[in-house]
Amino acid sequence: MYCRQLRVNNAAIFKANGPLLIACNHPNSFLDAIIISSLFKRPVYSLARGDAFKNKWTGKFLRSLNMLPVFRTSEGVENMEHNYTTFDTCKEIFKKNGIVLIFSEGRCINEWHFRPLKKGTARLAISSWKDGIALTVLPTGINYQSFSVFGKNVHLKFGNPITQKDIELSEGFGKSLLSFNQLLQEKMQPLIYEIEKKDIATQQKIFEVKVSPQKKALLKIPSMLGYLLHLPLNIFTKKMMHLYGRQNDHYDSIVVGIVFLSYPLYLILLALTCFFIVGGYWWILLFFVLPFCGWSNLILKKQFA
Repeated sequence: MYCRQLRVNNAAIFKANGPLLIACNHPNSFLDAIIISSLFKRPVYSLARGDAFKNKWTGKFLRSLNMLPVFRTSEGVENMEHNYTTFDTCKEIFKKNGIVLIFSEGRCINEWHFRPLKKGTARLAISSWKDGIALTVLPTGINYQSFSVFGKNVHLKFGNPITQKDIELSEGFGKSLLSFNQLLQEKMQPLIYEIEKKDIATQQKIFEVKVSPQKKALLKIPSMLGYLLHLPLNIFTKKMMHLYGRQNDHYDSIVVGIVFLSYPLYLILLALTCFFIVGGYWWILLFFVLPFCGWSNLILKKQFA
């Protein structure tokens, strides 16, 4: 319902045990973490911007979702010391063979471009190695067909891992940081697409999912029903996002969040309406028919602007 296609170059990695640090780019806010975390068999703890944890209750809720705060200098130098606590928590996770996801660019921007790496990934990895943790760092690139259209074609790529033997730790902390970031950049660069925002032709060439004429014919009527039956939900979602503001690098993720929370309620509402109008047990079919029609519309809808 959220991804038209999810293409992965190494699905076997989803069964991996830790200690593992997933070092990923960050083009699409918390949707990046949702997609990656949902695919791994073991729980994945993800590092998120620290200012989202300032409210006591919000912080508790985010931590319950396996999210940990990491602060940048732009969020206040006085908060930087909290990163040591987060890194200590990560190392405890590693000691239990756990998995942590870190966004090595440090900032989310909706673009097809690999940005310079921050030092957080290097600091966490080198600190873990010096504490005797046999950590593996997994270079990762996530690429989206669009940042403003519901239903994604997503390409998730994993590179060759980095282990302690790849980095010389005896040359001093500063040189080790530089060596790590250079190596991580070399391994991440091929995993991340470089495309201009206005270059629709290249986007289409890389991401477009071809639909056969037979499949189009088979799904045409369910697709039309899916559009009509989900129209109220689509209008509600667009109204909510209009209030929030469309020009935002978190837009895509928030749309998915709204649909994720509201869709079960929408299903129940339509099922109850069907029950009171038609009666019998026809309402039960809606829990199967409605998602199928929605999926059909997702498969056939226009993929590029």
